[in-house]
Amino acid sequence: MGIIEKIKEIEAEMARTQKNKATEYHLGQLKAKLAKLRTQLLEPPKGSSAGGDGFEVTKFGHGRVALIGFPSVGKSTLLTMLTGTHSEAASYEFTTLTCIPGIILYNDAKIQLLDLPGIIEGASEGKGRGRQVIAVAKSSDLVLMVLDASKSEGHRQILTRELEAVGLRLNKRPPLIYFKRKKTGGIAFNTTVPLSHIDEKLCYQILHEYKIHNAEVLFREDATVDDFIDVIEGNRKYIKCVYVYNKIDVVGIDDVDRLSRKPNSIVISCNLKLNLDRLLAKMWEAMGLVRVYTKPQGQQPDFSEPVVLSTDRGGCCVEDFCNHIHRSLLKDVKYVLVWGTSAKHYPQRCGVTHVLQDEDVVQIVKKKTEEDGARGRFKSHSNAPARISDREKKAPLKN
Repeated sequence: MGIIEKIKEIEAEMARTQKNKATEYHLGQLKAKLAKLRTQLLEPPKGSSAGGDGFEVTKFGHGRVALIGFPSVGKSTLLTMLTGTHSEAASYEFTTLTCIPGIILYNDAKIQLLDLPGIIEGASEGKGRGRQVIAVAKSSDLVLMVLDASKSEGHRQILTRELEAVGLRLNKRPPLIYFKRKKTGGIAFNTTVPLSHIDEKLCYQILHEYKIHNAEVLFREDATVDDFIDVIEGNRKYIKCVYVYNKIDVVGIDDVDRLSRKPNSIVISCNLKLNLDRLLAKMWEAMGLVRVYTKPQGQQPDFSEPVVLSTDRGGCCVEDFCNHIHRSLLKDVKYVLVWGTSAKHYPQRCGVTHVLQDEDVVQIVKKKTEEDGARGRFKSHSNAPARISDREKKAPLKN
C-alpha cells in the first residue's frame, strides 16, 4: 500500500470515529500517524537528486508575496495591474503553467509578487503541480489567497486544508510548547496552565508513535493535539494570509459587504480596477514593513532610498537597522539620534534596543577610535613645546 492510500485510509477511519472522551487517545494516535505519513509524502524519493522540476525564482526586493488560488480567479490579471509585468490571462483554466514574478513599487519599497499556477483539490498529494506551487508559497513572507466572490465559500476551506496538509499554518502563531529531545531520563511532562485538549497519557502515546522515549515537554498554554504534533514535527511554517475576493462586480452589494467584513479579507475587482489601492495598503500592513531613513551628520536626511525592516523577519530595533546596513557597524555605534513617531522629543538619544517605527529618521554617532585619540594626543603634544617655550621666554628669571 502506498503512502497516499495509507493517508486516505487513516482519514476515513478518523471520519467514522466518534469524538468523545473514550476515543480521544485513539484519535490522537491517528493524527500522529497522519502527520508522519504526510511528512514522508513531501520528502524526495531516495536516490534522487536534490534538484527537481520546480519553478523557484530568486528572491528580490524587501519582501515576497505569493498569489495562490484556483484556476481562473484573476491571479494573472492582478499581477499585471499591480506590477505591470505581462502574465497571460485567458478565459480557460490553467493559463499560467509556471511561476511569473513581478515587482510592486510601493512606499519607496520593492515587493516581489509571484503569480503561481492554479492549484486544485489534492494539491498536497502532488496533483496539478501542487507540490511545486506550495513549496514556493512556503518561501514567501505573505500569501494572497485569491478567491472568486461569486463562487461558494468552500473554495477557501479547500485551499486552507491543502496548505495545512503540507505544513503551512495561515494566520497562526507557533504554540507555546517547549519540547526537547534527550538521550536518557525518560519523558518529563510539565504544564503551567490547566489542559483541556491533551493530558500526560495522550502526550506519551503520541511521543511513542514517533519512537521518542526521552524528552522534556512543557505546555505554556492550553494547546491542542495538533499543536503538539506540529511542535514535534518542527517543519511547520507560520505565515500570514490575506483573503482577496475578486470579481465583486458580478455579485450583489450585500455579498460584498459580508465578504469585506471577514477577518483578514479584502474585496477587489480587477475588471473595474476597484479597491486595488486598499489591497496594497493591506499587504503593507500584513507584512509589517517599516521604512527608516538615514541622516549623515551635518547634512539633510536622505529620503531617496530608505532602509526597509520587517517586524516579522528579525525586528525593527536600532540593532536590526545597523545590521541591515553592515554587520560590522554595530560595534562602532555609541548612540543614535532619532526623529519620528518613535521618539518622545526631537532628536531623542537612543540605544541599540530602541524600537523604530515607520518613516523614522536615524543618525548614527560612532565611538571614537584609537586612531582618533592618538591623532588628538599627537596634535596636543606637538603644540605643547611651543606654548611652554613662550611662557619661559616671558617668565621672569629666578635667582
